[in-house]
This record gives sequence, structure tokens and C-alpha cells, in this order.
Amino acid sequence: MTTTHDAEEDARNREILIWVDGALVHRDDAKVSVYDSGFMLGDGMWEGMRLYDGEWAFFDAHMDRLFGSLKAVRLDIGMGPEDIRDLLDRTAEANGMTGDAHCRLMITRGIKDKPFQHPKLSRRGPTVVAIVEHSKPAKALGQGIRLASVPQVRGLPHAQDAKFNSHSKLNCVIACLQAEDAGADEALMLDPHGFVNTTNACNFFIVRRGEVWTSTGDYCMNGVTRANVIQLCRDEGIVVREKNYSLYEAYSADEAFLTGTFGAQTPVRSIDGRDLGEGAGPVTRRLRAAYAKLVERNVADQKAARGR
Repeated sequence: MTTTHDAEEDARNREILIWVDGALVHRDDAKVSVYDSGFMLGDGMWEGMRLYDGEWAFFDAHMDRLFGSLKAVRLDIGMGPEDIRDLLDRTAEANGMTGDAHCRLMITRGIKDKPFQHPKLSRRGPTVVAIVEHSKPAKALGQGIRLASVPQVRGLPHAQDAKFNSHSKLNCVIACLQAEDAGADEALMLDPHGFVNTTNACNFFIVRRGEVWTSTGDYCMNGVTRANVIQLCRDEGIVVREKNYSLYEAYSADEAFLTGTFGAQTPVRSIDGRDLGEGAGPVTRRLRAAYAKLVERNVADQKAARGR
């Protein structure tokens, strides 16, 4: 079984230092309280970022999403984007990393006085953790992954808005289990109206007759890589449509791929047993090449802005 986050084994990760509330500690000693609101309730937000040549790709876009989410749930962490950049840089430097590294930044409302849900019980916090690992996507991802459509959906915004990159991921875990039961690698989730939406871990795209289609975005994570790919299509003269479409169109697509910070563009080889071919198709390959150049430009721009 292959997942969109499969990475090559790297023994160095057994000895990494992890940022926990202002201190760098060995991974074996990196702990949070059982009273932490993230552990207890999933009350927190996270971001995944990749390190290229010493810079966190598309850092500003990730911070816009993170701080927008924190504001929406009234979680004031007493830090700004540059404070976040500093702690990430310090963590990467402590681990000798300049590239081929992936970060999971996690912020919760902090430690609660009592084991109940009211936010006012979180009186010590926030909790800020950054795990930065040596990380290269596994070669098997290049062959594509198998998706299964599942009963679990991404819900309506007034239930739990999928645009929150929150610690509360149970719906996605359930979807992943349903896909596993169907013999697939990951889940293709529909929206509340039955249209194709996203997977349990990444945003989803199909290619039909040279056009690139993705969901409306109303019920899925507003992925940074998703937005970059949509803009790249426009820049490359590829027709891109954010629209409602059904499994019928997905089953009969010429290509399909997933977008995410870790794997960039991961090909899909089948959906519910319908074969889409092994590996990336021509449009996916073209977008991969354009995305690699976009990363290079973004990293160069960040270095210039920082005088590096």
C-alpha cells in the first residue's frame, strides 16, 4: 500500500531535535501534557511546509492560512509570521537541514486546568511544536496511487469548515479506513451534494481533453499547492476549471493527480478500480516541471528579500 506521504527511510530522523515551546529537545524527549487542548480535543491548527535551499517554500501563503485560521478560532499565540520563521530556521539548523526536509508545525490552545472542552479552561499556552524531518518522497509515488470513493464526506462549513487545517482530522481518518477496507491506498471524498471534492490528505485534480478540473473549493482545504497549480495552469495556457463534477467524469478522465506540500503533484493510477495509467501523464508532467521552476523562483525571491 502506498500513501501520499510515503517518504524514503532516513536513519537521521531517529536523532532529530524537535521544537517544543521554545526548547529544542531530542525526539524521544519531545512531549506535551495529557491536559493539552490539542491532545484532549483536537483544538489547534497546523501547517506543513517544505525546505528548499534554506527557505520554506511559499512561506507567506502558509502563514496567511495559519494566522487566518488562528484568528477565526480566537487563538492568539503572541507571535507573528517572522517569529514562526525564526523557530523553523533554528530547528532546521539544529538538525543540519537545508533542503529535502518537511515541517509539521502544530499550535494548540495550550494546557487546560480541567479535562473539559470550554476554551477558557486553557489557561497556559499556546503550545507550539515544530517537527522537521529529513524527507524525500518515496520513489513508489511516481507510479501513482489507487483511490476509492468513500461514504465519508467533507461536510458543510457550518458543521466543521474544511478550510480549517485543524488538529480535528477524524473525518479524514475515517475516510482513510474506508478506502483501506476497499483495497485502495487513500480515499476520494465527495462533497455534501455528491460531487467529487478532495482526498483524505490532498487536493484532487483530473485532466479531460487537455483541460484541468478541480472542485469548486467550497468544501475542501484551501491548499497552497492547489492554488499554485491553478495559477500555473493559467500561466501555461492550460484551461483550468473549478467546478462541480461527478464520479462519472473522474472515472473517464485522461489523467488525475493530487496536490500537496509534501508530494507536490502525485499521479493517480486508478479510481474505484478504473485504470488511469501508471505514472504521470503529459499534463501532469508539464505542471510538475512548471511547479519546480515556481519553487525555484519563490526561494530566490525569499533569499533576495532577506539579503541571503
